[in-house]
Amino acid sequence: MKEFFQKKYALTEKGADDLIKGILYSVLAYISLMLPVALLAIVLNALLAPLFGAGTDSMNLPLYIGSGIVILAVIFAMHYLQYTVTYMGTYEESERRRIALAEKLRTLSIWFFQEHDLSDLTGTIMGDCAGFEHAFSHTVPQFWGSMISTAIVCIALLVYDWRMGLALLWVAPAAFAIVFLSKKLQTLQGKKHIEARLDLADGIQECLETVQDIKACSLESQYLKKLDAKMERAEKAQISSEMLTASLVTTGQMFLRLGLASVIVVGNSLMMKGETTLFSYILFLIAASRLYDPLSGAMSNMAELFSVDLQVERLKRIQNYKEEDRAKEYRTDGYDITFDHVKFSYEPGKPVLRDVSFTAKQGQVTALVGPSGGGKSTVANLAAGFYNVDGGKILLGGTNIAPIDPTALMKDFSVVFQNVVLFNNTVMENIRVGRKDATDEQVIAAAKTARCHEFIEKLPDGYQTVIGENGSTLSGGECQRLSIARALLKDAPVILLDEATASLDVDNETEIQEAISRLVKGKTVLVIAHRMRTVENADKIVVHDGGVVAESGTHEELMKANGLYAKLVKLQTESAEWKLKK
Repeated sequence: MKEFFQKKYALTEKGADDLIKGILYSVLAYISLMLPVALLAIVLNALLAPLFGAGTDSMNLPLYIGSGIVILAVIFAMHYLQYTVTYMGTYEESERRRIALAEKLRTLSIWFFQEHDLSDLTGTIMGDCAGFEHAFSHTVPQFWGSMISTAIVCIALLVYDWRMGLALLWVAPAAFAIVFLSKKLQTLQGKKHIEARLDLADGIQECLETVQDIKACSLESQYLKKLDAKMERAEKAQISSEMLTASLVTTGQMFLRLGLASVIVVGNSLMMKGETTLFSYILFLIAASRLYDPLSGAMSNMAELFSVDLQVERLKRIQNYKEEDRAKEYRTDGYDITFDHVKFSYEPGKPVLRDVSFTAKQGQVTALVGPSGGGKSTVANLAAGFYNVDGGKILLGGTNIAPIDPTALMKDFSVVFQNVVLFNNTVMENIRVGRKDATDEQVIAAAKTARCHEFIEKLPDGYQTVIGENGSTLSGGECQRLSIARALLKDAPVILLDEATASLDVDNETEIQEAISRLVKGKTVLVIAHRMRTVENADKIVVHDGGVVAESGTHEELMKANGLYAKLVKLQTESAEWKLKK
C-alpha cells in the first residue's frame, strides 16, 4: 500500500507512512460516528418495547448515559488523532516537497527553464503545492477513510440482515458511477481551468515587468483590456469546472438518498411478514440517515481527487525530469578554454554555431566580437556548461566539460552579466553570493577592489542596507560594480564578461573598467563586446559571424587584414561621430 501511495501521489516514504496513518485514524473516526447509531437504536428499541407488549424494566438509563459519555470520549479521541496526524503529516510532507522541488530545479540545466514558462513553474511550486496541502489535509485521507469505514460497516450490516443491507446499499454503486464515469470530462475541464489560470498569471507577470514601458507608450487601457479578457476567461473556466463537478456530485448525492425510501419499503414489508424485528428496522433506518453522509462526502472528495491528479501530474513532471549523470569531480591541466569544431542550435534545423574553433589561453584576455546574432553570448554560455553542444567538444585545461556536472564546473567560473541580478537583501549578502563562506572583511576588501566601497559607505546603513529587488535603490553602474565585487570575491580561475559596460555612462564605465582590470589578472578571460574600442588591448580577438569564426588575431593584425573586424571598427567610429543636425 505504501508503494501505491508513493507512486500515485509522488510522496516521500515518510509522507506515505503519514498518509496511511491518517487514513487509519480517519477509518476509526468514521466508525466511531456509527457508535451513536447503535446506541440510539438500542434506546429507541427499549422505549418502543412497551408498545409491543414488552415490560419497561428493560430501560437502564444510567447505563445508556454512561455509554453515551464513553462514546463521545471515543469520538473526540479518534477525531483528535485524525486531525493531528493528518494535518501535521500533510504540512511536513509539503515542506519536504517544496524543498525537493527547489533542489531539483537547482540541479536542472538551462534547457529545462527554456522549455518551461516561469509563471508555470511558479504556479506549480506555489499553487499546486498549496492545492496539494489542501487535498492531503481535507480530501485524500478522508476519502479513503470514508470508503474503508463504510465498507466495514456495510459488511457488518449485510451480515446482520442481507435483505435490509441490500435495500440500504444498492444506491451507492450507481451514485458513485455517476461521478466516476465523468472523470474524463472533469479532467478536461480541469485542464482548461489550469491553462486559463496560467495564461492569466503570464499576463499579470508581463504587466508587472513591463509597466514602465506600458506607461511610457500610453498603452494602459489597451493592455488592461487584454488582461481583463484573460481574467474573464480564467473565471469562466473555473466556474465551468466547478459547475460541472457540482452538478455531477449533487446528482449522485440525490440518487443516494433513494436508499432511505427503499429501506422504509423493504423494512415495512419484512415487518408485516414478521421476518425482521423492530430493532433491526430501527437500526437500518438510523443507519440510512447516518451512513449516506460519509458516502456523500466521499463523492465530493472523489471529484476533488480528479483535480488533485492533475496537480500531482504537474509536480511529477518536474520531479521526474531526466537528469544526466555527470561527474562531480574533475581535474584540469591549467585553465585554457578550447572550442574544437563546436556546433550548436537552440532549435532543430536552426544552427547558431556551425563550426567554431579557437583557444582562450590562461593569463590572456580573449574578446568575442561580431554582428548581432553571430553567437557570441552562446559561446560564453557553452563555455560555462549551461548547454550541451550538438557536435565537437569544449575543453577546459584539456578536459572535456561535457561529462562534468554544471554545478561542479561553475566553481571554476566567475560570470559578470550585462543584466545584473541582485536580491532583496543587504549589500553585504548580495556580494557574499560570490562565496558564501567569506568573512565580512573579505567582502569589504572585494568591494574596495571593485570600487564599490565609497558609494556603499554613503548608503543609510552601509553594508547592511537592504537594496530592494534587483537593486531598485541603486543606479545601474552601482549594481554592475556589485556584480564585479561578487566575481572578485569568488576569485575563480576563469572569467566570463558578457558586455559588462555596454549600457553605462562614461564615468561608470571608467570605474568598472578599472575594477575589471583587477579582476582579470592571471585568469582565463572571455569578454563579449559590442564596442570595439573596449577590446583593442585584448590579447586575442575572435570575430564571429554566421555561426563560424570569421577571423581572429590582435587588434593591429585584424585592422591590417581589413576584414569584418576593420569594417565593424569603421562603422562604430562613424556612429560615434554622429550628432543631431539643426
